[in-house]
Amino acid sequence: MIQPANSEVSGAHGPTRQELKGEAIEFVKMIVWFLILFAILRGCVMEGYEVEGDSMLPTLADRERILVFKLPHNLSRINLFSEIKALEEGDIVVFNGKESALEKRYLKRVIARGPTKRHNTVEAKQHADGDLPNDAVLVEFDRGVVYVNNRRIQEDYLPSMDYAPDEHDAVELGPGQYYVMGDNRPVSKDSRSFGPVEDDALIGRAVFRFWPPSRIGLLK
Repeated sequence: MIQPANSEVSGAHGPTRQELKGEAIEFVKMIVWFLILFAILRGCVMEGYEVEGDSMLPTLADRERILVFKLPHNLSRINLFSEIKALEEGDIVVFNGKESALEKRYLKRVIARGPTKRHNTVEAKQHADGDLPNDAVLVEFDRGVVYVNNRRIQEDYLPSMDYAPDEHDAVELGPGQYYVMGDNRPVSKDSRSFGPVEDDALIGRAVFRFWPPSRIGLLK
């Protein structure tokens, strides 16, 4: 049996040029799909970050690396999943700062979140008369102690710190607003200085520390 002179066959001499070309194309397709999948995961599901500064000590230290889970918060922005409560009080979150031109991002802990619905007409009138609406969230910081709607919250993750006797802050949270603070309160720039964080500025919840190896573990 013979083959035409212009045909290419594989055998003892290895794969043909056509086969090598096909394998190269398949390899390129695999790389492209991998990059697309990676971009989707990084943009919508999970992303790694490096901690900068000491504002979250002792929970997180400078140069430690963490994973931030984005998916629940991204889903909560869609009407179909709007009932999802993606972020809870006590969660550590990453969010965009108000200095948008600098693309600066912050890492803080959620102390309180505002109401999830708009005030109705009666509540709005009560608020205008000086009374808090039924679903209002009032946050007060007084010499290291935090109160949410006059209830002191327990923060077992905090180290012992000294505060100035006149250090005080009070703010009422509106719908879609979060009051955030660093665990290292004396050095942290947080809602005490730049006010509440809007929902659309939030990126996701820090869930896992993967560097350094000696500190690998879930974040609380």
